[in-house]
Amino acid sequence: MAKVKVKFICTECGTESPKWLGKCPGCSAWNTMAEEKETVVKTQGAFVTGNGTKEKPRSIIDIESGREPRIETRLNELNRVLGGGVVPGSLILVGGDPGIGKSTLLLQTSHALADTGLKVLYISGEESVRQTKLRADRLGALSKSLFVLCETNMEHINEAIDSLGPDFLVIDSIQTVYEPSVQSAPGSVAQVRECTSHFMRLAKVKGIATVLVGHVTKEGAIAGPRLLEHMVDCVLYFEGERHHSYRLLRAVKNRFGSTNEIGIFEMGEDGLTEVSNPSEQFLSERPLGVSGSTVVASVEGTRPVLVELQALVAPTHFPSPRRTATGVDHNRMALIIAVLEKRIGMFLQTQDAYLNVAGGVRLDEPAVDLAAAVSLASSFRDAPTRPFDVVFGEVGLTGEVRAVSRAEQRVKEAEKLGFKRVIMPEKSLKGWKPPAGIEIIGVGTVSEALKAALE
Repeated sequence: MAKVKVKFICTECGTESPKWLGKCPGCSAWNTMAEEKETVVKTQGAFVTGNGTKEKPRSIIDIESGREPRIETRLNELNRVLGGGVVPGSLILVGGDPGIGKSTLLLQTSHALADTGLKVLYISGEESVRQTKLRADRLGALSKSLFVLCETNMEHINEAIDSLGPDFLVIDSIQTVYEPSVQSAPGSVAQVRECTSHFMRLAKVKGIATVLVGHVTKEGAIAGPRLLEHMVDCVLYFEGERHHSYRLLRAVKNRFGSTNEIGIFEMGEDGLTEVSNPSEQFLSERPLGVSGSTVVASVEGTRPVLVELQALVAPTHFPSPRRTATGVDHNRMALIIAVLEKRIGMFLQTQDAYLNVAGGVRLDEPAVDLAAAVSLASSFRDAPTRPFDVVFGEVGLTGEVRAVSRAEQRVKEAEKLGFKRVIMPEKSLKGWKPPAGIEIIGVGTVSEALKAALE
C-alpha cells in the first residue's frame, strides 16, 4: 500500500527536514519551511518515486547537432530577449510585480503567433473567459487560432491540450494550477513543483512551446521553490515602475540565447508598444543648463542606451546625511561619494545626496560611475554641465578612470542623437577610430573628468 510521508522543504534552497524548523539549516532563512506530503510506493523491496525513462545512453558523437528552430513573433523586443524567437518545446517562466503587464504581453504574443497560423492555447486560472475577451478586445488580439480556457485542474488541462494540439501554450499562472493527486493546496511547494514538472515533460515530448506566469514575492523573486527556475529553459522578469509607462523585459536565464539583452516597451491604452529608439525617449524631457544632470551612455546587451542621470546634493539637518539611489546600486553611489571626498577634496559629510536615473530605468554596469561622479560634483558646486556632453567610465578607489567595453558603440549612439562631446576613459580609445562629427575627450582620473565637464 502507498505510504503518506510528511516532510518540510525550504522554499528558498530546497533543504528537506522531517520536522518544521523556524530557521532553515541550509540557507539560514527564517519562516521558509513549507509542509509537503509525499506518497511513496514500495515495490519489490525498493522505493520508487517520480517517472523514469527507458532510453538507452548514446555516444555524444552519434547525436545529431543543429541550431534550434525559432518561431519569430511580431514583437522584435521579445525576440531580442529570447535570442531570436520562441524555440519549439521550450519552457519559459515569466515573472513580475502584480499589474505590471505580464498578461498583456503574453496575450499580445499569443495573438501575434496565432496570426501566423499557429494554434495557441491561453489558459487562465485567475480570470474568466469573458474577462480575457475584454482584454483581447482592448488590445485587438482577436484571431480564430487563439483559443482561451479558464481551468486550474491539471487533468482537465491535459484533456484540452490533447484535443486541441496547440503549438504554443500559456499558463497564467502556475500558482493557480493544481494536481488532484497531490494532497496540497494550489500554490504550495509540492503543487508548483509537480505541475511545472508535468508541463516540462509535456513541452519536451510534444514539442509545445510553453510559457508559465509566476507570481513574485515582496522581495521581487519568483514565488515557489527555487527548483522552479532550474527546471525551465528561460526565466524572464518584467520590470518597471508603476508611475512610469516604460517596461523592461530582462532575461536572467536563457538556454537558447544571451542573458544580457533587454526589451523595452511602453504601456499605453492599446497595450504594450515597442520602443525602437529608447535613448530618444529617455532624453525627451531632459532639462538643459541645470546642475546635477548628466547624460550617460550605458550598454544593455548589445544595444547602447543614453539615459539622463540626475543628482541632488543639499545640506542636511541630521547628524548622519542621507544617501538615496534610485536606478543605480546604492553601494556604488557610496563608493563614488567616498572617492569625491578623499581624492577630490569635496566635503560631503554634511550633505544629503540623492541620485536618480530618469525614466524608471535601472543601470547595473560600472560604466555609470563617472557620470554619477560628474552629476554629484555638478550639484555640489552648483555648476551646470554642458547640455550636449555624454559621460561614461568606471571609477576606481584611487580616483582613476578605468576602461569599459563597447566604447565605439556608445560613441556612435551619442553622435546619432546629436551630442557634441564625449568624456570617456582614455584607455578605451585604442583599437578604433572615433567619428569625425564628435569631440572625444579621454581622461585618466576623476579630477580630469570634472575639469573637462564643469569648467
